[in-house]
Amino acid sequence: MSMEAASTSIRLSRFEQLRFGREVIRQEGDALVSLASGLHDEFCDAIDLLFACQGSVIVTGMGKAGLIGQKITATLASTGTNAHFLHPAEAIHGDLGRIHQDDIVLALSFSGETEEVVRLLPSLADLQTQLVAMTGASDSSLAQAANVVLDLGPIREACPHGLAPSTSTTAMMALGDALALVLSRMRQFGPEDFARFHPGGSLGRKLAKVEDVMRPLAECRVASESHSIRDVFVMASRPGRRTGAIILTDQSGRLTGIFTDSDLAKLLETKRDHALDGPIAALMTKHPTTVVVGTRMRRAIEILGERKISELPVVNDQGKPVGLIDITDVVAFESPTRSTAQAVPASEAADSFLPKTLPLPNRPTG
Repeated sequence: MSMEAASTSIRLSRFEQLRFGREVIRQEGDALVSLASGLHDEFCDAIDLLFACQGSVIVTGMGKAGLIGQKITATLASTGTNAHFLHPAEAIHGDLGRIHQDDIVLALSFSGETEEVVRLLPSLADLQTQLVAMTGASDSSLAQAANVVLDLGPIREACPHGLAPSTSTTAMMALGDALALVLSRMRQFGPEDFARFHPGGSLGRKLAKVEDVMRPLAECRVASESHSIRDVFVMASRPGRRTGAIILTDQSGRLTGIFTDSDLAKLLETKRDHALDGPIAALMTKHPTTVVVGTRMRRAIEILGERKISELPVVNDQGKPVGLIDITDVVAFESPTRSTAQAVPASEAADSFLPKTLPLPNRPTG
């Protein structure tokens, strides 16, 4: 901050800070309500044009409007509409080659007279590229050149001087979201599509499938229900970190039950050692809760919490086990921003897990 700016600055009381902050948000909120009420046929015309686009939606804008345009581009692209952002200043220095006749340009300029945007208009006309204008001036140069005009209407900026783009950019962002999400709904863009475009981060983890996270069968303890408990624990041993349950199957390989380390501990605590040489089928949990391949990990985590269980077998459509979700694979991961001394709450488990890749040990014989 310069000395001159510092000498003219003022301090606001907390009351004044809150009052002005609330005023800004209310003013922008009122503008959005007015914008929503003012949507008419032009919005539908824009939707029809963008929906029928055989190429890409090319979004352009300068300054703050350009930054909003980049966000709109990202929202379009992530919800099923092929979209790219083109900086108008770069466009007039060679990047116009990115625009083709089957593309549609969505240009943002509140005044409709932004120099860099207006300079594009003759070239767009030469390319015979259709143009959708998002502007607050329906009689501007941009509006006059457009095939469809999305008129934001008269907007008063929340800036005390009415200069800094604030309310106008909020309106642009909301209108861009409306375009993107209506188009997405028309394309029947579903969770499967969304997961394909969002494989990373919190969203990707929430949309992951159980087979992306589970321990595959080769890493699980698996045994026949016909064996004794003692034999099962010898035969189903695995090197490395083991799961808390043994998956039990019948002669056809279908899942019939699970037997957990907790079940074994209960036998020893109650001094029923003789049961160790009895059939495990007599003491296993029969018909355990399972999830089918293709289930979202988010749902698997909900089941673990609802049923208060620590192991969740994953089966195929024939009821044969293909892997296991172990609670330690879900809650052992901490948030990157959290101290290592802090545990992740169960409510945040869906945001905490990551797919794991473990070595595949050779299965013992005998």
